[in-house]
Amino acid sequence: MIVRRKWWKEEVIYQIYPRSFQDSTGDGFGDIQGIISRLDYLKNFGVDIIWLGPVYETPDDDNGYDISNYREIDPRFGTMADFDALLKALKNRGMKLIMDLVVNHSSDEHKWFEASRQSIDNAYRDYYYWRPGENGGPPNNWLSFFGGSAWQYDELTGQYYLHLFTKKQPDLNWENPKLRQEIYDIIKFWLDKGIDGFRMDVISLISKRLDFKDAEFDSFGQLVERYYANGPRIHDFIKEMYDEVLCKYDIMTVGEGPGITKDVGLDYVGQDRGELNMIFHLDHMFLGFGQRGRFDYRHYDWNDIKQIFREWEVAMGDSGWLSVFLDNHDFPRMVSRFGNDKDYRVESAKLLAMLILTMRGTPCIYQGSEIGMTNVEFDNISEFRDVETLNFHKVFLDDGMSEEAFLKNANLYGRDNVRTPMQWDASSFSGFSNSEPWISVNPNYIDINVENALEDKNSIYHFYKDLLDIRRENKALQYGTWSELESGSEDVFIYQRSLDDSGFVIVLNHSDNIIDKDFTDFMPKTLVLSNYDRVDNAALQAWECRLYKNK
Repeated sequence: MIVRRKWWKEEVIYQIYPRSFQDSTGDGFGDIQGIISRLDYLKNFGVDIIWLGPVYETPDDDNGYDISNYREIDPRFGTMADFDALLKALKNRGMKLIMDLVVNHSSDEHKWFEASRQSIDNAYRDYYYWRPGENGGPPNNWLSFFGGSAWQYDELTGQYYLHLFTKKQPDLNWENPKLRQEIYDIIKFWLDKGIDGFRMDVISLISKRLDFKDAEFDSFGQLVERYYANGPRIHDFIKEMYDEVLCKYDIMTVGEGPGITKDVGLDYVGQDRGELNMIFHLDHMFLGFGQRGRFDYRHYDWNDIKQIFREWEVAMGDSGWLSVFLDNHDFPRMVSRFGNDKDYRVESAKLLAMLILTMRGTPCIYQGSEIGMTNVEFDNISEFRDVETLNFHKVFLDDGMSEEAFLKNANLYGRDNVRTPMQWDASSFSGFSNSEPWISVNPNYIDINVENALEDKNSIYHFYKDLLDIRRENKALQYGTWSELESGSEDVFIYQRSLDDSGFVIVLNHSDNIIDKDFTDFMPKTLVLSNYDRVDNAALQAWECRLYKNK
């Protein structure tokens, strides 16, 4: 199969978490004008596509992923005029904008839901999933992603509504054709404004198994995969959305895919399917999650990560496309999770940068990764802001986990790790704001910040920038085939990207160990980039990475 060339395969995404990027008003809350003030930084860095987290009107129960009005900007972020100014400023710089499309659920303060709950026979009742209870309790044993039952009892009509996330995020009923048309109209509203596409939040969950049977599962991951994701009409809905709206615009679509396995990935992104352009699969992001999720830690190692990359590469073949990432707003800082943020923070952050920018797929860089921002270490539950962490704190302590153990797990895997303010400089509140931010700044901002990174030519930032330039100038790193070269060492990952007569070999030592082994058989003569000044063709230093060009 011929791989079709598209602009969204050649460019690089940078994710902005709006409330934590830049505050322009002094209220401690990031906003759209703050983003505009930093666009030259992003342009000079070399990214092409900005993924803007939700800025819609919201009660803010789940940091904006509970939307009460899909056509308005929340006043904390600014106005629609501010949004239009952002879009224009990006276009003037030759950059693109994609937005979050959150349509598995709405806020319970959306006018649809407020009407829906008024009576069992009103026109909006069927926009959501309402069911009578069973034996004095919820309709079934399904669990919420954020702890507790996935059903909430509503006294007004004496029935339960489904919420796979918080109780303020009722799930939308895609079986209702009127609801689907409402969603398509929202999509058109933003595309007609000139945005360049969507990252579709938990899109794999929009089709429900309507018998709502009790689930049999050993882990929450099994519950998601068997009962929540890849429902019976998922492809009918996505295909209809594509045919009705998406195909009429030159845009990119990225589907977030909890429960999407490598066995069904192509059903979403096969290039002749007429559905999505690419997906964020989450196999590597769920590593370390135990039977009860992220706060129930289980050991894993780098060989698990490599195996996931291998399997997905085979699964996608020539027809499919992925977005490549190692952290985002829902998962810990990648250098803290997949690298060594203590002894080899700089070296391991550079290695991880080389990985995501040389794998096959569209890379996505989360804000702050380019300077090696790390997980935060909060000492008290009062410092956390994420509804998931706060909910599970109660659940796990009620089940006997100690406060100390929960805080340790939250500091390893909690979502607030990636939501602390962007570290711009060493001034008060890291240059993010001139007042106390909505969540505390990581104390290491004094040393780890953009200002320092720009001045240091050997910084993580400049390494990213060099890699971005190399990727932009070489089609082999955009469209080249991927194949692994056997390294003979569990600590080493060697692969190549090849296109026509050109290509690259990438060598990664993902460990604290010096690998004293001769890899010269795999290494072409031209070294393009490394995270060490002196390169010995035999020994690989701790967390050393190398990029070689074949020709």
